[in-house]
Amino acid sequence: MLSIFTLFSQETITWETNYETALLKAKKENKLILMNFSGSDWCANCIRLEKAVFTTDAFFNYSKDKFILLRLDFPQRSKNKLSEEQTKHNEALAEKFNPEGEFPLVIILNTSGKTVGKTGYVDGGADPFIKTIEKIIN
Repeated sequence: MLSIFTLFSQETITWETNYETALLKAKKENKLILMNFSGSDWCANCIRLEKAVFTTDAFFNYSKDKFILLRLDFPQRSKNKLSEEQTKHNEALAEKFNPEGEFPLVIILNTSGKTVGKTGYVDGGADPFIKTIEKIIN
């Protein structure tokens, strides 16, 4: 029974890939934006963050009422290549929000698109990550 719930929860986590869409939703729903810069097919800590945090019920339950989730991926393998438009979009946001090229980088934005705080990979799974995010937003 638990595994069915887990599958259901994971399927309902929605990540936006467009900044403007995420910002509009954040304003409309009065939520913060959790923006994740990821190298999904090459960055070991990005992969760990995805598996240990973003696919968990704990993260789903925590984030669903607080955040609009925005993933900005920078895959390297040709089979995972993004569209040219998406690549340009992500690169433009990286210039603005992640000029140092940190991966993974999680940035919390307010409804005006201003940075509230940042973190990277937090070891230990969803609970320590959520505690780190709570310190940022409170």
